[in-house]
Amino acid sequence: MPKAYWVAHVTVTDPEPYKLYADGASAAFKKYNANVLARGGKFEDLEGTNHPRNVVIEFADMETAMACYNSDEYQAAKKHRENAGIANIIIVEGA
Repeated sequence: MPKAYWVAHVTVTDPEPYKLYADGASAAFKKYNANVLARGGKFEDLEGTNHPRNVVIEFADMETAMACYNSDEYQAAKKHRENAGIANIIIVEGA
């Protein structure tokens, strides 16, 4: 099975609750053996609408990535992000 990747582009609008999201999401990622490949850091905006925070997280496969997203742990963390930022998140299967 190919690996799967969360790709997120985020603008944080309220850092305090967003930190609660990040802490809770990190716990979910650990539970599902995710590997954070990129989180924040320097980027070049080449096309389209950008967000200042970009994240790529690797999972064993699509099923594991979706299980993490739908987990109680991640959904509880996500509630802190909902009014603390603008996020575009996709899960893509690797080649």
